[in-house]
Amino acid sequence: MTSPIVSVVMSVFNGGRFLSEAVESVLSQSFDEFEFIIIDDGSDDESLALLDRYRSQDSRIRLFAQSNRGLVESLNRGCDLARGRYIARMDADDVALLDRLKVQVEFLESHPEISLVGGAVEFIDADGKALLTARHPESDFSIKRQLSDCTAFWHPTVLYTKDAFLFAGGYRNIPDAEDYDLWLRMADHFELANLKQVVLRYRVHPEQGSVLRCRKQALGTLAAKASAAARRSGACDPLALSPEITAAALASMGVDDRSIHTAIGRAYLSSARNMYRLRAFSLALAMLATLQSADCERADGWVIADSYLYSGRIYWSQGRYFRGLMQFVVAIFRRPILVGRPLHAAVKSLGAAFSDAF
Repeated sequence: MTSPIVSVVMSVFNGGRFLSEAVESVLSQSFDEFEFIIIDDGSDDESLALLDRYRSQDSRIRLFAQSNRGLVESLNRGCDLARGRYIARMDADDVALLDRLKVQVEFLESHPEISLVGGAVEFIDADGKALLTARHPESDFSIKRQLSDCTAFWHPTVLYTKDAFLFAGGYRNIPDAEDYDLWLRMADHFELANLKQVVLRYRVHPEQGSVLRCRKQALGTLAAKASAAARRSGACDPLALSPEITAAALASMGVDDRSIHTAIGRAYLSSARNMYRLRAFSLALAMLATLQSADCERADGWVIADSYLYSGRIYWSQGRYFRGLMQFVVAIFRRPILVGRPLHAAVKSLGAAFSDAF
């Protein structure tokens, strides 16, 4: 195929047990006018051999092997190699739904003012069991409003025009926040959208639960925000020279300690919630303990309070009732409004029951 409509770009580093399912979910798409660009980023497991077998069976796969350079360089290389009008991202542990490319291409073709579209996801565990369905805002206005605080896309759901990607300057070396930074730069110039429809099964597994990664992602997110604020004020982009992203570097961008601690705490809390859903309780508790340490001592009160609330839930679910109760007490002491949560839930349930009855 000399001129595919879509280039699917995936970087692989030690893809492991989920790689075959991810690759096959792309190859079985109902929309078939695509090329599948896979960058093997120095895998030292069986990933490259597995990918080579798939390439020998399907001419749509373009496989490139390289020494380990990291996700950002791999994605930029894959996108530079893309021959399609649209670029679709895919990760090596997720599962694209059958019509994912079809519905997203049809959407962009019928909405030429939109340059990037994402979609809803179904979170799954390591065994493919469904956990929950999650959606981000759909309209350009709502997406950009959310982007001022946090991401509004799941990276492996997006499909964007190659022209918009090149205009924005591609991915920058912002560890674990390279996608958020790109969305912010695209939002400066283009309209964005999300589909309400689920387009991907997004896998959550304990190997993702890295305390170091949470911290890096939080710092990267703050750097991307500071960069966006500087651009919009007409100042020099502080990330233009690609400085190392540290707390000291963020302080030089005008980010205060409270914002840094709150962002790190939110990242720990989000990851701990995912580990809680997976019943990876030890890992969740380790993250929550880190959140409750001096690492996040200046974080907003609700972040600290919620960390004790989740710790209490975990201990309670393990039958460690006294320890759980103590965590609940600390959570309420930190944020008394938490007492109202059970009451609010009860009132909501009662209202729904009353509505059904009449």
